[in-house]
Amino acid sequence: MLDKSKSYLIVGLGLLGGKYALELTRAGFRVDGINRSEKHLQYAIEKGYIRSGKTHDFEDLVSEADYIIFGLYPTTLLEWFKTYGHLLKPGCIFTDVSGVKTGLVEPIQAMCPPGVEFIASHPMAGRETSSVEHAAEVNFAPANFIITPTEKNTAKAIVWVTELAEVLGFEHISTLTVEEHDRMIGYVSQLCHAIAVSLMCANDNSALCEYTGDSFRDLTRIAKINETMWSELFLWNRKNLIEEIDQFDGALAQLRAALVAGDREGLEDMFRLSTQRRGMFDKKTPG
Repeated sequence: MLDKSKSYLIVGLGLLGGKYALELTRAGFRVDGINRSEKHLQYAIEKGYIRSGKTHDFEDLVSEADYIIFGLYPTTLLEWFKTYGHLLKPGCIFTDVSGVKTGLVEPIQAMCPPGVEFIASHPMAGRETSSVEHAAEVNFAPANFIITPTEKNTAKAIVWVTELAEVLGFEHISTLTVEEHDRMIGYVSQLCHAIAVSLMCANDNSALCEYTGDSFRDLTRIAKINETMWSELFLWNRKNLIEEIDQFDGALAQLRAALVAGDREGLEDMFRLSTQRRGMFDKKTPG
């Protein structure tokens, strides 16, 4: 199991970074933090999520950390590592929370100092809310934790990030390649957000809340979206996302054609297929 004598550093005390800090501290680990916002840093300190932290002049925290978790957007993580990556000490292992891996994992692994290892991972536990002030609301237990190792990763690092996920409370841990992860995320996450956003942008009827039903609320829950993060994730994974949008367009066009033709049998075929596939999904999804 994870060594509690080792020091942990969270860089980026947002929703997920804050939750990592909270759970690691609860489990008895020594956790420090680095954050751009002084307000949110002080919140994490006052709530006991971290024992100490800094917004600047944090080189000592970086160079002393045994393990680091980066709760940063992909572009910010790349820029941060170009500036401070050389400070990581030999033996340090670090991971991230990024929702896209292509274009991130390979460059950062190439920049790692000797003896330093980056094992990428993705906690699929985001919410509509953001910031460390909402971290306690996040529930890791039902969420998926995806590890995306490459040929540069050691067994030691894979074991460490797996045990980290277990300490954090994830009950569903799996492994994908970087490419498999980004294809998967394009469909099960990004396409869903794209559909929800498009649905809300398609109609400006402000009175919808007066007569809408559960189906509309369920479909559009994730349309309340962090525009900075999601625009970046969409663009980083745009090839996969465009392919998924095209595939969805094809299915929607098929449904539209059945409507135009008055083809009840065609509609019922699609409904049966969707019910069947959703039923298989429910069976395979841990409850």
